[in-house]
Amino acid sequence: MPKFNRRTEFAGLIGMPVKVLARDKNELRLRFVGESHTSLQVLREKLNADDRVDYANYFPGHPDLDDPEFYVRVNSKSSPEKILKDLVDNLEKQFSKLSL
Repeated sequence: MPKFNRRTEFAGLIGMPVKVLARDKNELRLRFVGESHTSLQVLREKLNADDRVDYANYFPGHPDLDDPEFYVRVNSKSSPEKILKDLVDNLEKQFSKLSL
């Protein structure tokens, strides 16, 4: 399975490995290794608010056996990868401005 090669880190602590499970012209199915509802809920909410996205959701599977799968279907000429990458870049900028 192909993987996104980019590893995003926040404060040097968090990496998010992603496997591409299926790719079509307007659809993308991913597996987020080791992720929970917290990050996936943010992605789902932001993607569903985007006018270019028809549907975005994640399926957690069994909590002890499965990594969650994420599904995105777009309605535009933009690719689902581009829309997801733009969203992640935007979230990264927003979170980098936080100070604790």
